[in-house]
Amino acid sequence: MNIHEYQAKAIFSRFGIPVLGSHVIQSGDDVESFCESLDRQAWVVKAQVHAGGRGKAGGIVLAESKQDLVSSISSMLGSRLVTKQTGEDGLPIHAVLVEETAQVSREFYLALLVDRETGKVAIIASAEGGMDIEQIAQQMPEKIITQFIHPAAGLQPNQVREIAYALGLENKRQFQQLQDILSKLLKLFVSHDCSLVEINPFIVERNGNLVALDAKISFDDSALYRQQDIADLHDVTQENSYEEGARELGLNYIKLNGNIGCIVNGAGLAMATMDLVKHQGGEPANFLDIGGGTTQEKVAQAFKFVISDGNVKSVFINIFGGIVRCDLTAQGILDALQEVRLQVPVIVLLQGTNATEGRRLLEDHHKNICLATTLVEGAQQAVTLANA
Repeated sequence: MNIHEYQAKAIFSRFGIPVLGSHVIQSGDDVESFCESLDRQAWVVKAQVHAGGRGKAGGIVLAESKQDLVSSISSMLGSRLVTKQTGEDGLPIHAVLVEETAQVSREFYLALLVDRETGKVAIIASAEGGMDIEQIAQQMPEKIITQFIHPAAGLQPNQVREIAYALGLENKRQFQQLQDILSKLLKLFVSHDCSLVEINPFIVERNGNLVALDAKISFDDSALYRQQDIADLHDVTQENSYEEGARELGLNYIKLNGNIGCIVNGAGLAMATMDLVKHQGGEPANFLDIGGGTTQEKVAQAFKFVISDGNVKSVFINIFGGIVRCDLTAQGILDALQEVRLQVPVIVLLQGTNATEGRRLLEDHHKNICLATTLVEGAQQAVTLANA
């Protein structure tokens, strides 16, 4: 789960991580009165959306007068911001962060994330702040330093020295500040079940102090049950409406840009199914894993949900029956057909437990349901029928 920058900076402040002074203004607030109450002229106005690349898309602007500030805030609130990460529809702006300006001497990149290979928290730092980490990794990999934090030993002084040296921090005061900030970031990361904490840019002000100029925090969805105060920060307006609807139904769903709906049990099989659809020249419309212990009702919900997407021109249902019974899946499809009008072809591949019974339930039941015998055949049919 992602949160907004202003929410992340509020958490930073609680942990004593230095940020600039700021205010949040939301849709419905009196913009002119708010701006008149401020005691300085120049402010940075930041659109609050769950996407990077805001600066390049006009989502971060410098207002050097109160008139500019009113204009900038008013033009952002209620609009949609389109960046390279949002897609062409963009994301709605319901809040803006109005932040003090900073006298920036240097910019760095700093992040903490979970490294799956080592099972440790990794601290990633680079002297090239303000850039996408992917761009840095591609163009200047030597500029990235990574330190892995052992869960028992914690952050060590020599690791802080390695990072400080890589960033070009030389005086003792900055080293102490960096050690303090990294320790607090690590405490935040572990205590709040984070999957990512990113500061880009992490700056040195002209007075020599280190400050988090930006803040991005992502949390492990599986741990939100024990982080209720964090779960309450979830902004559903920043989520794809289909994905949010799927979450409410308990479906593991990700919307994609293609026209072939996919319903599969098991994440690995789902990925293989999507890869094969691509290999056959098609484009998946979604990732949907109904899980290994699904129910008849959940199959019906998944089926209805996928065919409700107007972009879907065919549906490929690929079920390998282990714990999941194929006849249960077939009955779920039939239950859904009692409630919806099926207008797109559906290709069904059932293998494993009770596959024969499942196929028998679906045979000749509906003119738009086709039974496949192999994965390749099913993918080929889905692609052909989607393009018919």
